[in-house]
This record gives sequence, C-alpha cells and structure tokens, in this order.
Amino acid sequence: MPGRGPRRVVCLVPSLTESIAATHRHLLVGVTDWCTHPADLDLPRVGGTKWPNLDAIRALGPDLVVTNAEENRPSDISALRDSGIAVWVTAPATVTQALDSLSALLHALTGGEPDWLIRTRRLWHQPVAPMSRRRAVVPIWRRPWMVLGHDTFAGDVLRILGVDNVFADHVERYPRIELGDERVRIADLVVLPDEPYQFAADDGPEAFPDKQIALVSGRHLTWYGPSLLEAWDVLGAQLAREF
Repeated sequence: MPGRGPRRVVCLVPSLTESIAATHRHLLVGVTDWCTHPADLDLPRVGGTKWPNLDAIRALGPDLVVTNAEENRPSDISALRDSGIAVWVTAPATVTQALDSLSALLHALTGGEPDWLIRTRRLWHQPVAPMSRRRAVVPIWRRPWMVLGHDTFAGDVLRILGVDNVFADHVERYPRIELGDERVRIADLVVLPDEPYQFAADDGPEAFPDKQIALVSGRHLTWYGPSLLEAWDVLGAQLAREF
C-alpha cells in the first residue's frame, strides 16, 4: 500500500474495532459479530473471531484486515494473505506493548496518534502510589477451570493496579487448574471477569467460599483501546469492593 494508507479495513478484533471507530470510523467496512463497541456501529458482520466468513471478508474488498495472534486462527490469517489481502497482526502481552501496538496501527491508518491514545498512555504511565499488594487467581472459564497464566495483557493490567497473578509463572498462558491447587490456596483474592466466561454473583464465587471475590468488567480487563481510559477507575473500584 505504498503512497497512502488503507482505505477499506475489516477488523476481526473487537477492541481494535472500537479503537479504529474512535479514530476514523469511515475506514471500517466490516467487523465481527462480537464487535459491540461503539454501540451504534452499523457495518456488515463477517462472523466470529475464531470462525470468520472468509468469503464475506473477500467480498468487501478490504485493503487491510486487522487481526490478533491470540483471538484469530493462524489458518484464517494465512488464507487471507494467500488471497492477496494485507493482514495486520497484533500480539501485545503488556499494557505498554498494547499502547505501542495501537500507536503503530493508528499511525499506519491515519498518519498520527489520536488524542484519546495520548491520554490513555499518560494515564497508564502515571506513577502508582505505594499500595498493599494482593495475590489473586483469575479464572477465565469453568468446566474446566482455566485461569490467566504467564505473559497476558490482563495480568499486566492487574499488576499495575496492585494485584499479582499467582499463576503468572505458569508455563501456559491459560492453564487448566484444579481448585485444590496450592497457588489457589495461597491467593487472597479471586478476580472473576464477565468475559469470556460470564461470571456473576450466582455463578463462580461459590467455588471459592474462603476468598475475597472481585467481580470485574471483562471488557475493561481484557480490551485495549478507548476502554483503557475508563479501566483505571472502573477496575480500581471493582477490585476494592468486597463481595
């Protein structure tokens, strides 16, 4: 795409759809069924993140498809590239990496860094006051139980907010665990997001009767984009609230 940036973008990552829409919505020509923000986004849907309709994507004539190495399958990324479509792949594992990745993407699309991203970078790079740190287990699924492991964006968000993931040194990024695991026993907090599994007051806390529970917004914990402007306060309040 020498000489100009992309003009027709299909995005297969909900948080990046929100980011592009907040910057230059007119560039988007297709998004996934799970792209829920902004709420008034009226665009063709091309299926889910794991099982997108590749023919529908090709029919939209994009000059760029935006993907994520974790959310989208390598086989779909390869198939799109084999069709001659440029594919942008993101893979941040920390807040800093996410902000740098967003900056690179939006510079490629628009030639600059939007104000909301500048403000987000300033917010998440501010000095954090000394705090009493807590050790947490962070389930993302049940039946079987799966938790955050090593090198995850959500784990870094929690770290910055004073919460240390007890499975951060696990060899897997999203390990399956038993509730009797020693690391579960030493945790003093269980963080239960409402996505990808929709944990709620009556679904999840009962499995950890001796722990403090924090029910948190999955979007603010796992999405990187404009939601990070709200996440500092939203998650801070949810993590401080005892359940």
